[in-house]
Amino acid sequence: MDQIANWLDQHHVSISMIVLTIVVLIVASIVLLRVNRLLRGWAHYLETRLHLPYETVATIIRLVIATLWLLTGVIVLDIWGVALGGFWTLLVSAATVVGVGFLATWAMVSNVTANLFITLWRPFRYGDTVELLPEKLRGRLIDRNLMFTVLREEGGSVIQVPNNLFFQKIFRVFDGNERSLFEALESKPNVSAGLRPGREEISATAR
Repeated sequence: MDQIANWLDQHHVSISMIVLTIVVLIVASIVLLRVNRLLRGWAHYLETRLHLPYETVATIIRLVIATLWLLTGVIVLDIWGVALGGFWTLLVSAATVVGVGFLATWAMVSNVTANLFITLWRPFRYGDTVELLPEKLRGRLIDRNLMFTVLREEGGSVIQVPNNLFFQKIFRVFDGNERSLFEALESKPNVSAGLRPGREEISATAR
């Protein structure tokens, strides 16, 4: 016991700090257990009334429990005299970097994917005049890369339109000279109709 007391004195750890930490952990465990049961009851309500999938509800419950445990850890660190200013600064900085990186990565991937689908579906071609609605950004298509579709306005200025905007907004295409398969078939004369006798011809033959 004397060795333990000496070790605690050397590291500036008091018995009250240890007892308070144990009490906080016990109380937090009891509270979190009751909160978990309460959330599971709410989960059943959300599944039946709002028709949410079980995976979504379970994820929400895990996030709430993890947040409460994080708050418990912050309280314990405060009891032990650990400065939380640097910890919060580091946490906020890391979250900012992750958020910005995720946002930039999502924007790049979405534009590259949109460029692929535009190439496959070909809603417009080089030389067509494209107008984005409701902004009414209008220009002649002169170029397209992995990130942007380039439109030249009548005044000569160039508009760089992100490719993913064409999947989020309505756009109008002018000067589209290529006709669809339906229009091509519709304009052809109905040869088969001329080969089939009408009702009047059949009745006249019968007479």
